[in-house]
Formats: sequence, structure tokens, C-alpha cells
Amino acid sequence: MKIKLGNIRKSFVHVFGGNVLTENFFVRNLTFIVVLVIVMILFINHRYTVLQRIAEMERLKVELKDAKYESLDISSDLTEASRQGQIEKRVEESGLGLKVTNEPVYRIRKGKK
Repeated sequence: MKIKLGNIRKSFVHVFGGNVLTENFFVRNLTFIVVLVIVMILFINHRYTVLQRIAEMERLKVELKDAKYESLDISSDLTEASRQGQIEKRVEESGLGLKVTNEPVYRIRKGKK
């Protein structure tokens, strides 16, 4: 089967010239073709929206991970600063003159013995 150059040119002009759209097949199925194009546009739009949401979720995951590490770092610093040895050191540095007592704490209760 031999393809002639003249037939290819005629087909090319027929399709891209717009004559193919006036044929009976396209006229009868015009509503189906329009609906198909609308569905394709909606599908592409939906896919684009989903990809944007996935990218946003990934960005928020990274942000959450950073916030967790920052929280852990702050908690560690607070734990270290609240140890008794650190508190005693800060009291000495500030010159308040407070001392740690070696005597036990006495509790005074009101009422009968």
C-alpha cells in the first residue's frame, strides 16, 4: 500500500482547514464532544488543585517538624535552668544573699495537738 503525497496534502488541508468539522459525524456528536471537553477541563483543574493541596501539606509538615524541634530545644533549656544547682548559681551571681538551709522545714499548724 503506497501513500501518495497528494493524498496527505488533501487530508491535511481537509482537517486543518476546518472542513472536517462540517461533516455529518461531528455535527451529530457535537454535544458529546462539548461535554467531553468540559469533563477534560474539569479533570485537569481538579488535578491541579489536588497537586497544590499536596504541596501545601508537605510545606506544613516541614513547618510542624521545625516547630517540634524548636519546642524540644526550649523545653530542654527550661529543664536545665530549673535545676536546683542552676538556681543556686543564679542566686549567688545576683548577690541576693540567700543560702540553702540544711535544717528540715517546720510546718506550723493551727488547731489542736
